[in-house]
Amino acid sequence: MSGYAIPYVTERRPGGGERVTDVFSWLLSERIVYVGAEIDDGLANVLVAQLLHLQSVSDAPIDVYVNSPGGSTSAMLAVYDAMQFVAPEVTTTCVGQAAGPAAVLLAGGAAGRRGVLPHARVLLHQPSAQGRGTIPDLILAADEVVRVRGELEQVLARHTGKDVATLRRDTDRDLVLDAEQAVAYGVADAVVPPRRLPVARLGA
Repeated sequence: MSGYAIPYVTERRPGGGERVTDVFSWLLSERIVYVGAEIDDGLANVLVAQLLHLQSVSDAPIDVYVNSPGGSTSAMLAVYDAMQFVAPEVTTTCVGQAAGPAAVLLAGGAAGRRGVLPHARVLLHQPSAQGRGTIPDLILAADEVVRVRGELEQVLARHTGKDVATLRRDTDRDLVLDAEQAVAYGVADAVVPPRRLPVARLGA
C-alpha cells in the first residue's frame, strides 16, 4: 500500500459533530482486518496487533480480507498462529489474489467461513530458498526450506482435507486456482456471489 494515499472517512456522530479517521482504522472498528500487501515482518506485526486488540474488545467474529502476492513464510506463520490463537472466530475472504503464504492465511480461516470472490485467484507453491554464502550455509538454508515446506504441508492438510503426499505433488510447481477450483481444492468453502444483479445493457 506504500505510495498510495490512504482515504479518510467522515462519520457523523448522533449528538452532532463529525469524526474523521483513516479507512483502515474505520475497518478495524468494524472488526475487519485487511491484508492488502506483501506479507513481511512489519505487516505481520500490525496484523497480529489488530487481532489481539479485537480479541480484547469482543468475542464477536473477525473478518480478514486477503489480497496479497505472498511474502515471507515466517511472517505469515506469525499471523496464522495469531488467527488460531485468538478466541473470536476468524472469517477469511480472498479478493484479487492470495498467493503463496497469503493462500495459507485464506485456508486458515474458520471452517465454513472461508470465502473467495468470483474473479479472485489462489496460488499455492512450495517455499523457496533465498540464502547466499558458503556451501555449509547454503546446505543449512536448504534444510530449513525442506523443514518449512513440511510444516506448510501439514497446515494446508489440516485445512483443505488433502493428504500431505497430494499437496507435495500438487505444489511441486505453481498451482493456480480460480475461485471455483479453490473451493474444490479445499482452500476456501464458497464462492461469494455478487450482492447486486448485473446491470442491463443499453438497448436490451
